[in-house]
Amino acid sequence: MMRVAIVGGGIAGLSAAYYLSKQAREHGMPLSITVLEAEARWGGKIHTQRTDGFVIEGGPDTFLASKSWGIELCRELGLEDRLHGTNPLQNKTYVLHRGQLQPLPEGLAMMIPTRLSPMLQTRLLTWGDKLRMGLDYLLPAPPLDGDESLGAFVSRRLGRSVYERLVEPLMSGIYAGDGDRLSLGATFPYLRDLELQYGGLIRGALAMRARRPDPGLNPTGARSIFQTLTSGLAEIIEALVAALQAAEVNLRTGVGVQKVQIRHPTRLAGGFGGESTDMALKPVPTFRLVLQHGEALAADGLVLATPAYAAGDLLVDLDPALAAELRSIEYVSTATVSLVFPQHAVPHPLDGYGYVIPRREVRQALACTWTSTKFPHRAPEGYVLLRVFAGRAGQEDQLPSDGAGLLELARCELRDTLGISSPPLLYRAFLWPNAMPQYNLGHPQRLMRIAHGLERWPNLALAGNGYRGIGIPDCIASGHQAAHRLLACMMALTPQKSDHNP
Repeated sequence: MMRVAIVGGGIAGLSAAYYLSKQAREHGMPLSITVLEAEARWGGKIHTQRTDGFVIEGGPDTFLASKSWGIELCRELGLEDRLHGTNPLQNKTYVLHRGQLQPLPEGLAMMIPTRLSPMLQTRLLTWGDKLRMGLDYLLPAPPLDGDESLGAFVSRRLGRSVYERLVEPLMSGIYAGDGDRLSLGATFPYLRDLELQYGGLIRGALAMRARRPDPGLNPTGARSIFQTLTSGLAEIIEALVAALQAAEVNLRTGVGVQKVQIRHPTRLAGGFGGESTDMALKPVPTFRLVLQHGEALAADGLVLATPAYAAGDLLVDLDPALAAELRSIEYVSTATVSLVFPQHAVPHPLDGYGYVIPRREVRQALACTWTSTKFPHRAPEGYVLLRVFAGRAGQEDQLPSDGAGLLELARCELRDTLGISSPPLLYRAFLWPNAMPQYNLGHPQRLMRIAHGLERWPNLALAGNGYRGIGIPDCIASGHQAAHRLLACMMALTPQKSDHNP
């Protein structure tokens, strides 16, 4: 029986184990799968707490419905009836502008303006800014010349003010990054595609919008852009763990991996990855994982579903060049603070999903979600649940390192913007050190070098948010791809097992 080890018990690692176990059964391939997680719980950044009728998310609280991997996995796990979208009745989003909340203009599609009237009426932009934005219709698309930052691209097409007051705060809510460093090709490549195909962003966004038969219906059949589970995203983790236990996958929490070594002898495999079986034979090693307390684990295949820098640390003895590429992906620490107040203690109307804070406002906080409006079922009647986000690239020194400091940051933000002066009835602070990967300039080229480095190790796969997408569906997809890679290699290895590795 072939042995596969998966390091990392977040959504990517658990998804890799789920799909690998499922596909192995479908192909009649006996596999022994072990998932190792250093923390005491499963889920990674998905961390739901259910307290006194409140559903509190420490990490993400929704996922994009337009990326089908999330909904498809929920359907497979029997969770489809538990899915629901955001509150359609109070769906405004605000932007903090000069200390005041201003509505985000309606008609933004893919962060690009597509309706004239809301853009003319918004107070977020001056008339000069609005005229500059209109130049997008006239500016030609320059020829391709390497990577470009998101900030430079949007500023070039729509003007700097549109970037700083509309696009940057929305982008920061996704990547917690510095848009002047983030790679356009790695974060929002469709924007460059719109420019090249239609000659401008606004023309392109209008054309894409016109092609949708029902603006409220996304390709998965869900009418809300964002989806979640009734009692929190941890439902996905709980269902995955239950499915893996039923499949007799070996699940181990509280087990850290210190390094990965080669366990000789190596074997030879042909036909890897669906290629012709008469291809040149590739050497495939058996791995030795050095665990805490001196324990070791042998594996014929390995998935590293950890942050990229952690994967690099594990591989430094095995492949220094590949490890260096993985370690070079930058990460930013972030935090969330959820707070509960009686409804009468909140003087500001909570008539939307919350607000985002542009970098130019020079606030410690990044955004605030009005959770009990966005998801009314997550707080009992008469109470308000709010969530403050903090931490972004370039402001690492402003992020407190303990719960008391995070609480003070959140209370200051709520007092200054929403006028809430009373202490919370309940709060939960979550600090996520080095949690958010930064797809900075050069990231697509780095991914190509990582893929080239992995050609030496056909039985090694990477998964997680450090590579080709940071959202939950992206992580699920990365787990599926890792499972496919490993299964192909294991199936190619099986016929040679008795000949080359007695």
